[in-house]
Amino acid sequence: MAAGVAVAVVGATGAAGRTTLRVLEERKFPIRELRCFASLRSVGTTVTFRGEPITVQRVEAPAFRGLDIVFCSAGSAQSKEFVPMIRRAGAVVIDKSSAFRMDPQVPLVVPEINGQEAKTHQGILAVPNCTTIVTVLPLKPLHDAGRLRRVVATSFQSASGAGVKGIEDLRQQTLAWARGEPIVPRHFPHQLAFNLIPHIDRFGPDGYTGEEMKLVNEARKILALPDLQISPTTVRVPVFTCHSVAVNVETEAKITAERARELFARFPGLKLWDEPAEHRYPMPILVEGQDDCYVGRIREDLSHPRGLAFWVVGDQLRKGAATNAVQIAELLVRT
Repeated sequence: MAAGVAVAVVGATGAAGRTTLRVLEERKFPIRELRCFASLRSVGTTVTFRGEPITVQRVEAPAFRGLDIVFCSAGSAQSKEFVPMIRRAGAVVIDKSSAFRMDPQVPLVVPEINGQEAKTHQGILAVPNCTTIVTVLPLKPLHDAGRLRRVVATSFQSASGAGVKGIEDLRQQTLAWARGEPIVPRHFPHQLAFNLIPHIDRFGPDGYTGEEMKLVNEARKILALPDLQISPTTVRVPVFTCHSVAVNVETEAKITAERARELFARFPGLKLWDEPAEHRYPMPILVEGQDDCYVGRIREDLSHPRGLAFWVVGDQLRKGAATNAVQIAELLVRT
C-alpha cells in the first residue's frame, strides 16, 4: 500500500466528508486514486482535491471495485447498508458513524490511545463519537498515572456536530435575530441562537440521551475499562465549530493539578493551554481548525481529596472525525 493507495470518501459533500478531503490533502496521504460518493442529489457535482475537481459518484457496488480504503462519512442507517457492500468489493472501511462502534469484532480507535487495535481489524474500523474523542484524550494519561475511578463529563457541543444542516440553522437563526425577524428553527428542536439546548439525540427511559450513552459506552471500550463509572450530560450551544467538555475525575492515586499539567503537556494529541491569570484557556474560537485538543482550567476538586477538574476543547470536524479517521488510515498503510 505504501506506494500509493486507492481511496474513496462516502459522504464527500457533507461537513465531515469535506473535512476528510482537506485533512488527506494537508497530511499528504499517499493517494494514487480518489473516488468521491454522496447522496443522489449530489451526484454529478464536484468537490476539490489538490486543486482538481472530483466528480461525485452514486453509491453502488461496482463503483467500489479496486479500492483499498474507504472513509464512510454517512449516517448510521446508510453505513449499515453501504459498509457490507463495500467490504464485499474488497476495501477496508473506516466508518465514522455509530453503526459498528460497539461491535466487539470492530476496533474503535483513537490512535494516540489504542492505535494497536487497528492491527486486529477484519475489514472495518470505527471512529468514535466526536465528543468521546475529545473527552478520552486527556483521560488516558490520567488513568495511566492514577487509575480512573469515576468521570463526570458535561459537553458543550457546537452546531456543526449536527452537520451542514446544523450549521445553516444556526446561521439563519442568527441572521434573523440581527434583522429583527422571528427566529424559526429548521433543524434543531428549539432556537439555538443565543440559547442552550440541554439534550442531543433521543431520551432513553432513564432520562439519558443517546449521545450521552455513546460517551459512556465508547469511552469504556477505548480505555478498556468496562466498569468505569461515567456520568454524562450533553448540551447543544450556539457555536459553529468545536466541542468543549467540562470534566471532573476521581482517581485511585491522587494527581495534583501540577502533575496533571505535566501529563497533559507531553501526551500526543493534547496541547496544554492553562494560564488563567492571563486569561489563557481553551476556547472554540481558538481551537477551530486545529488537530490537537486543548486542555486548561486544571484544578484540584474542592469536594474530593483525589478529584481533579479540567476543561478540554477539540475541533470535532477534525480530530473528532476526519483527522482521527485519516490517522487510522496512516496506521494501516504503515503495516
